[in-house]
Amino acid sequence: MTLTPRLALMLTLPPLLWAGNAVVGRSVGALVPPLLLNATRWTLAFVLLVLIARPARALLQDLTPLRARWGYFALTGVLGMGCYNALQYQALHSSTALNVTLIAASLPVWMLAVGALLYRVWPTRRQLAGAVLSLAGVALVISRGHLERLTQVQFVVGDVLMLLAVLSWAFYSWLLARPPAHMQGERRPDWNWSALLMAQMLFGLTFGWVSAGVEQAVGVPSVQWGWPLVAALVYVAIGPSLIAYRCWGLGVAQAGPTLAAFFGNLTPVFAALMSAALLGEWPAWFHGAAFALIAAGILVSSAKR
Repeated sequence: MTLTPRLALMLTLPPLLWAGNAVVGRSVGALVPPLLLNATRWTLAFVLLVLIARPARALLQDLTPLRARWGYFALTGVLGMGCYNALQYQALHSSTALNVTLIAASLPVWMLAVGALLYRVWPTRRQLAGAVLSLAGVALVISRGHLERLTQVQFVVGDVLMLLAVLSWAFYSWLLARPPAHMQGERRPDWNWSALLMAQMLFGLTFGWVSAGVEQAVGVPSVQWGWPLVAALVYVAIGPSLIAYRCWGLGVAQAGPTLAAFFGNLTPVFAALMSAALLGEWPAWFHGAAFALIAAGILVSSAKR
């Protein structure tokens, strides 16, 4: 597989948009509960997709192909749109945008693990060495530069939630790259990207609103409506949702989930710049050291023999 400029751009755009998602999610944390933010985000994306994409509307008019494959789309919708985003927004309530995106940089490690356990795609020695370096970087972030804290298991709740989110995204990406037989070849429905995304949204939205309902029942602060929140909702519904998911789906299909995960490590770079400029959350020394370890992991994993 040749990494063309078009494919590189396709894989770079999602990390940029997702870094903005983390920063925006952090900035509006006091304005809207995290699970409600996730459900509202995907509802707006759903409405926009219906308005702009005829194939998505056609899917809603004839759900027969979807019913025959509901298990696959339920799993991808819940993992990719429900669990991942809900856990990320919750993580941002107790962790910083930079920390969250640096922890997300451990994605190649979980990609390798899921590929080996479920698809018998065994990692090479270089990939394993890169995984160790990436995990060391994540450990440095979680421990806030004091590795002895790891022995005391003193984790910030948001860090743990983000690790769970990354694991769900690893499963989601492998499902895109290695779909079941009824989603391959002639058995695959004649859907374009918007219909495929719509099929996932239907299940992701259901999970999202059920989660938001439980959140409201438990008791959370009321929504603080205003232009900052409206602007944030418009951004997360268009950029990190429609555009990023479209590019990520194409990129994973062409490059494979492991190489795509390496591009995901650009997210903390963009997040660090945005956090410093917009939130005043300047990186500490251990953030730079962690990124150096993660970048070394990328180089070692992707290096040719």
